[in-house]
Amino acid sequence: MNRALRLSVVVPATNRPPTLERCTAAIEAACAPDDELILIDGPEDASAAQARNLGAGRAVGDVLVFVDSDVEVHPSSLAAIRAAFENDSGLDAIFGSYDDAPGTPGVVSMFRNLLHHHVHHTAPGPATTFWTGLGAVQRKAFEALGGFDENVDYMEDIDFGMRLAATDARIVLDPRIQGKHLKRWTVRSMLVTDFARRGVPWVALLLRHRRSTSALNLGWSHRLSALASMAGVSAVALRRPHAALLAAGALVSLNLGFYRLLWRKLGPLETAVSVPLHALHYVAGTVAVPFGILRHLRTRRASK
Repeated sequence: MNRALRLSVVVPATNRPPTLERCTAAIEAACAPDDELILIDGPEDASAAQARNLGAGRAVGDVLVFVDSDVEVHPSSLAAIRAAFENDSGLDAIFGSYDDAPGTPGVVSMFRNLLHHHVHHTAPGPATTFWTGLGAVQRKAFEALGGFDENVDYMEDIDFGMRLAATDARIVLDPRIQGKHLKRWTVRSMLVTDFARRGVPWVALLLRHRRSTSALNLGWSHRLSALASMAGVSAVALRRPHAALLAAGALVSLNLGFYRLLWRKLGPLETAVSVPLHALHYVAGTVAVPFGILRHLRTRRASK
């Protein structure tokens, strides 16, 4: 009989987050006897990309599994990852999603974590990106690509997925592979992330790789939602309540599946509060576009 694939689970934790104990305990409970957990807690100034590369360099397993330090993996997640690679010899990488029961209370945290859950659950199957919140890749494929680009800010996993997909590698999003997100969100942290840590670098990466995609939250319904959100914010600024209500109605109509999820999980009041949060999420991403273009142009100019 062929031996079971060995998993090397890498967790970057250079900032020693308070969620780390729950994260590692869940991984240890889900690991098979031959699997290994590699925790990178230093140096303190290491970026997430550097920490993950350090962990991958120490790994001896066949498959590298990357888990964020604020994610509590489900008991079946590592077994599902192992089975996916054992049953499909042509699979190069796979990633999952957050579950629909976030570990931090509060309307902002619940909204933000459920949004990520919904986006991943509506786009299962072949992918051209990667996610290190809970994602796995063949170690040989990771090494052949040189690991994560440590010059990429915040979006090293997206960049890695784009580079991996460019080699005709097979990447799959399987939302049945799940973890509980333990992160606490505020309105401020959400806007900073959506603008500076997601929007701007994502636009720059798309231009760098000369890619246009409609995957995940770049799909057409999301683009139309961004237009509706910008219209709604403009209507509020111009004190046009009827136009603002129409824009809000369009946003909800474009995302009925998501709002049904919010209604089930949060109830009517917090679902209503989530509408402006959703609009702010899209506005931050839209405003990031010109800044992402400027970053790309500066980077290209500096490299000449």
